[in-house]
Amino acid sequence: MTDHDDRPSLLLVDDDATFRAVLAEAFEKRGYAVRVAHDVPSGLAVAAQDPPEYAVIDLKMPGPSGLELVQKLKQLDENTRIVMLTGYASITTAVEAIKLGATHYLAKPADADEILAAFQRTEGDAALPVEPRPLSVARLEWEHIQKVLSECQGNISETARRLGMHRRTLQRKLAKRPVRH
Repeated sequence: MTDHDDRPSLLLVDDDATFRAVLAEAFEKRGYAVRVAHDVPSGLAVAAQDPPEYAVIDLKMPGPSGLELVQKLKQLDENTRIVMLTGYASITTAVEAIKLGATHYLAKPADADEILAAFQRTEGDAALPVEPRPLSVARLEWEHIQKVLSECQGNISETARRLGMHRRTLQRKLAKRPVRH
């Protein structure tokens, strides 16, 4: 039996209990000592006891966003390798996650092998193909909303005011998943 202390530590923070359990089991099978949490405060409490070597953090959870946890994990241990996961991918949140210290940013659904590969990425890929067609109007709107929301530190009321949009309309738009392209 493997000594628990010899395995690399991984913190998994996601509010989706089923996804969290499946991913935790997959990482355990790959030799990681996995600790789980369902939101930012509980993730921070777990990390404060013993900062993890690796972390997989969901962006959108009840309460503070995963971006806040990325920042706090980096303050605890600057060497923690972090992958941000989200079902609500946007250019703005990807850039913010990387600026705050995430190693990589993946759209859900992502499996354990994709996440492990992302942990190992230390450089960008200049050979990455450039999308030949422009973003759709719906996708551009989503990206713009995400940018303004980020500038307002997640404050929905202020974002709606700046966009000249009713707060409920903005909330409906944010509740939908982003348009692909």
